Amino acid sequence: MQVIEVTTAEDKRAFLDLVNNIYRNIPAFIRPLDKDIEGTFDPAVNKAFRHGKAIRWIQKNEAGKVIGRVAAFVNDKYTSQFPGVGGMGFFECINDKNAAFLLFDTAKQWLQEQGMESMDGPINFGERDKFWGMTIENFNQAPYYGQSYTPQYYTNFFNEYGFKEYYQQFIYHRRVDDPLQEKFEERALRLAKDPDYTVRTIDKKNLPLLAKNFREVYNRAWGKREGDKFVGMSEAQAKGITKALQPILDDKLGYFAYYKDEAIGFYISIPELNGVFKNFNGKFGLWQKLQVLWYLKMKKRKTAVGIVFGVDPAHQGKGVEGLIFKHHAIVVQGRNLYEDVLITWLGDFNVKMINIIESLGGKLVQKMATMR
Repeated sequence: MQVIEVTTAEDKRAFLDLVNNIYRNIPAFIRPLDKDIEGTFDPAVNKAFRHGKAIRWIQKNEAGKVIGRVAAFVNDKYTSQFPGVGGMGFFECINDKNAAFLLFDTAKQWLQEQGMESMDGPINFGERDKFWGMTIENFNQAPYYGQSYTPQYYTNFFNEYGFKEYYQQFIYHRRVDDPLQEKFEERALRLAKDPDYTVRTIDKKNLPLLAKNFREVYNRAWGKREGDKFVGMSEAQAKGITKALQPILDDKLGYFAYYKDEAIGFYISIPELNGVFKNFNGKFGLWQKLQVLWYLKMKKRKTAVGIVFGVDPAHQGKGVEGLIFKHHAIVVQGRNLYEDVLITWLGDFNVKMINIIESLGGKLVQKMATMR
C-alpha cells in the first residue's frame, strides 16, 4: 500500500469519489457536496489558512486502486485553546485495519513534524459547524447538511489505534408542535407580558445587523462557558458565516430575542437540504441549484435543522429560551411548512444547554464523538 499527497486534479477527484465505494451499501449515507470538501482545502475559500495549514493524502493498494484517504491540519486558533493539539479529518477507509493504521500514522507523523503532541479527530480544518466527529450511535439516521457520517467499523479503528473519546456530540429531534414543559410555558408567558423583552425573526437581507447581533450574543454566551480558553468570534468571522448562510436562510427560521433593543439570544435554523442533495452525487452545478430553488419555493419542507442556539448568561433562566421557541412554533405552524427540527450538535460538556433542549421537548436521536 502507498499513501500519496493530493496535488493533482486526478488526486482531488479520487479523494472525493472514494466515498462512493465506502458507502455503496449504506442507505443512510448522503454524499457531501464536492464544493464543500474542496473549499476546506482552498485558501481562497477557507479563512483558516490565515492562521494554519492543511495537507491531505489518498491511499492506494498494490493494484493501484484508491482505498483510503485522510487529511491533517494545524490551526493556531485551535492550539490556542488546546496547546500542542493538531487535527485529522476527512478519514475514509475500506474495512482494513492495516490500511487505516497507515493513514493514521501518516497524519500523526506530519503533525509531529509541525510540533504537535496530540491528534484530535475526525475534525474539520476550521469551524465545528461542519464535518466534525464520528458517528457512534444510530447509524440509520441520515446525516443533515454538513454533518459527518461514518460507518460503524471506524470506531474499532480509532479505539484500537489508541484514540480515546474526548467528548460526545448529541443530536436532538423535536416536533414543531411539541408543547413546552410547564415551567418553560409559564416563564415564556410571563416574559411575553414584559415590553422590554421581544422576539423578532431575522432579516436575512440586512447582513450587517445579522452579523453584529450574532457575534455579540455568541461571544457573551460562549465566552462565559469556555472561560479563559475562549477565543471570541471576530467581526470578519461573523460576516463570513452569515454571508455563507444567506442563500439557504429562511427568515422565518431564525430568531433574535432582545432586551430593550439589545440582542440577548438567538435560535437559527435552516431548511434541511440533504434530502435534495442525496441525488446530486456531490455535484452542485446550475441544474442542481435550480432544483434547490424549486424545492425552496414550491415544496413543503418537512424538517429544519437548528444550527445554533444561545442566550446571554445574564438573561438565562428567565424564560428567554421558551419565549424564542414559542415564537418559533407560532410562526412556523402558521406557515404550515415545517413539521420537525433537528437540533445540532451539543457537546456532552454543555450540560446546561442539554437540559434546556430536553426541557423544550428535544429527544436524543443520534450520538457522535470527537476522539483524541
